[in-house]
Parts: sequence; structure tokens; C-alpha cells
Amino acid sequence: MTSKQRAYLRALSNKLDAIFQIGKNGLNENLIKQVDDSLEARELIKLSILETAPNENYSIANELSMKTNSILVQIVGNKVTLYRPRKKNSKIVLPD
Repeated sequence: MTSKQRAYLRALSNKLDAIFQIGKNGLNENLIKQVDDSLEARELIKLSILETAPNENYSIANELSMKTNSILVQIVGNKVTLYRPRKKNSKIVLPD
């Protein structure tokens, strides 16, 4: 992913609200499945990592990105943005 594409996704994510919160239970199979389904439906999602999360934000974001086969767009404070294009009919067209 180029820096231009990442900047485009960051701009799109500015108006998004966090749809998941990761708390003291950390990452579990249910949360990963829900994030995976949301990525397929929305392509670009934002999550919030609470202070009670067991690990630091960067390690949680990386692990979630790997397990959902998505791209970690950005981490700002406790907000994480993930992107994964749909398998069919992707709505977000990345610039070249």
C-alpha cells in the first residue's frame, strides 16, 4: 500500500465512529469474527481500545490486523483504523 492510498483511507476514516471496543478481555474469537464480518460489509472500520485492555494498542492492532487479514491504516491514541477490500464489488477505489 502506498502512502497516497493510506492517506486517502485516513481521510475517509475521519468521519467514521468506532464500532467496536476492545477492553479487559482483549481479543477473543467472537470479537475477531465480528470484526471480520464488519470488514467484509464496510471495508473500512474504526475500533476503540480501552485503557483496561491487556496489551498495548500497537500489539493489539497488529494482532487483529493479522487475524482478520486486513491492513492497519492508522493508530491514533486509542483509535485503530482497519481496511480490507471486499471480495466482490468493492466500494472504495484506492488512488494509484
